[in-house]
Amino acid sequence: MTMKLYYASGACSFVPHALLEAAGAEFEPVAIKLHKQEQYGDEYKAINPRSQVPVLADQGQVITQIVAIIDYIDQRFAQSGFIPRDPLARARVMETFAWMNNTVHPTFTHIFMPHKFTDQPEAQAELKRFNTGVYRKLLGEIDSMAAAAAARGDGWLGGANFGPLDPYALTLLRWGTIAGIDPAGYPALWAHVQKVAQHAPVQRTMERERLQLSLYKPA
Repeated sequence: MTMKLYYASGACSFVPHALLEAAGAEFEPVAIKLHKQEQYGDEYKAINPRSQVPVLADQGQVITQIVAIIDYIDQRFAQSGFIPRDPLARARVMETFAWMNNTVHPTFTHIFMPHKFTDQPEAQAELKRFNTGVYRKLLGEIDSMAAAAAARGDGWLGGANFGPLDPYALTLLRWGTIAGIDPAGYPALWAHVQKVAQHAPVQRTMERERLQLSLYKPA
């Protein structure tokens, strides 16, 4: 049975998408067009009733939630070494990945989709303004991580091997450019993200999703 990844272009599903490419996995990428609200259709809700991406289907089983999917991919393709095997090093990568998912990611949602949190136009504008400031600081934390990794001589954010932190960092910085944040303001992170974008599996993923690395337009 063919493994399937249900993804949305430019969404956080980019992370497992890139890892499956890096693992050399045989999988079928299935695009879900969020702007057409395909995630709310009966066909997709039969796969994931929560109407979220990503979803990974493998061996007759469906896995939702990106943290669980990444852990599954890492163990399914252990030879790729996406997450360190040492317990403490693994915990450090997973705590950073979880923080990206439960803190940085939702902050951007408040910028990009304030209508999910209030139906008042004035409140939506304030949510966007306030959370853009918060998001800038969070990107600063990831910039410090990238600088520290470079200082240690690590090739990737999680250590010696390409792993989930790298495509997530790319995704989060790219989202920042959508919010009008100049990536050049985060020199270590911007340099790392450009390196990640040149990694062959990531290149293939970006081509499939038709992504431009930076959408920043100076005012």
